[in-house]
Amino acid sequence: MDILNNLFLGFQVALLPINLLFCFAGVIVGTLVGVLPGIGPVGAMALLLPATFAVPLSSSLIMLAGIYYGAMYGGSTTSILVNIPGEAASVITCIDGYQMARQGRAGPALGISAIGSFIGGTFSIIGLMVVAVPLAKAALRFGPPEYFALMCAGLIVLTYLTQGSMVKSLMMALVGILLGSVGLDMVVGSPRFTFNVNELTDGVGIIPVVMGLFGVAEVFTNLETTVTREVLKTKITNIWPSMKDYAQTKWSIARGSVLGFLLGILPGGGAILASFLSYGIEKKLSHDPTRFGKGAIEGVAGPETANNAASGGSLIPLLTLGIPPNVVMAMLFSAMIIHGVQPGPLLMTSSPDVFWGLVASMYIGNVLLVLLNLPLIGLWVQLLKIPYRILLPLILLFCLIGAYSLNNSTFDVMVMIFFGGVGYLMRKFGYECAPLVLAFVMGPILEQNLRQALLMSHGSFIIFVSRPISAVTLTIAFLLLLSNVLPFMKKKREKVEEILKEE
Repeated sequence: MDILNNLFLGFQVALLPINLLFCFAGVIVGTLVGVLPGIGPVGAMALLLPATFAVPLSSSLIMLAGIYYGAMYGGSTTSILVNIPGEAASVITCIDGYQMARQGRAGPALGISAIGSFIGGTFSIIGLMVVAVPLAKAALRFGPPEYFALMCAGLIVLTYLTQGSMVKSLMMALVGILLGSVGLDMVVGSPRFTFNVNELTDGVGIIPVVMGLFGVAEVFTNLETTVTREVLKTKITNIWPSMKDYAQTKWSIARGSVLGFLLGILPGGGAILASFLSYGIEKKLSHDPTRFGKGAIEGVAGPETANNAASGGSLIPLLTLGIPPNVVMAMLFSAMIIHGVQPGPLLMTSSPDVFWGLVASMYIGNVLLVLLNLPLIGLWVQLLKIPYRILLPLILLFCLIGAYSLNNSTFDVMVMIFFGGVGYLMRKFGYECAPLVLAFVMGPILEQNLRQALLMSHGSFIIFVSRPISAVTLTIAFLLLLSNVLPFMKKKREKVEEILKEE
């Protein structure tokens, strides 16, 4: 009964005219970001975050969350019609979605994608309501040692699940923690790593860093690549799938909903991992795996459902534990901090309107996306024809305006351009930005809990292994790290042995 009362409060907040407007703006921008390849939800959220400083926190979060799950919807359109993923989580949809379009079945592919996305998103919202309250109550028992252990485990899991080298991911996480420590020491108040630059006394701003790494770096990267976008010329008809299509995809959508929600909770999991795993599971469970890659509708329904379900699941650790599990949630975390609200177990009691308003807005946003996406497919197809020579300068202009408008400071613009260059070089050499950004956001909280725990124990590190939750969490993190480091060391040793034998 409490959940229904809280949900009623949430709808009272979400149905306010200003919040409805921001929800509508969020899902439209999110769909646009998903449709146009190369921008991504993180870049769009970084661009629009400065614009939310003058509006209430609820409106800000509703719009930013709308951009996230809206991008999950929009990414499927380009994957199916152009064979270019508009968003990273829609990469796997290209395989069967584009083949369906070439066979004249673009309509059913887009239709089942929208229906699966709606079901997955709705399932994740229900799961969020059910899981969040008991998890937040359990988190109230956590102290600094438990939070320190959880954040360490989160960073290890994130680097463990990254697609590239784990060593490079760990390096980026350490760089992020180092960046987060720039500014005044939280205990003694003395400057650290500021190099006598007054602007660094308050630390490095999250917005210029993210805009540089994801916005400016994307522009730099696209300048040297040539992408041909040939929109499918076939007429899109029969948007609604047939009864046979529903029968083929019902279990794919059910599995994708559960899998996406569970993986969304994991640090580093999120929509990308969920969509790839869903595709693998559907192919494995299929009676005829040879259909996959040739236009199997299950290969569209499962991944698209999973990536939308993951968007709701990823809100759970952010809102209940105060730990962002991926870069998108780090942006929501930053928005809350900027507005003076601390995400975590006390959020539901201190700011119930913020929490439940966000949950209710996701219901509304999912309905809006279904109502808007299918009728507007023709418009999205036309937007795909915008040339990069127009699109990329506009992105760069918005980045410059956004960075400068934070503090009316050219220093922030310089920081953004610097990290744009850093992000470009990271992409060239195979380093991922996600571990850096997450560690940068979590670094100050990690340090705060470490120092508080050591103050509690009078400087003894035994406190981290004497308390059950922190001991178990750190053990799991250590084993995950070891499971990846040992094979790496074994390969290095084999290479050395081969070199010695040759000599």
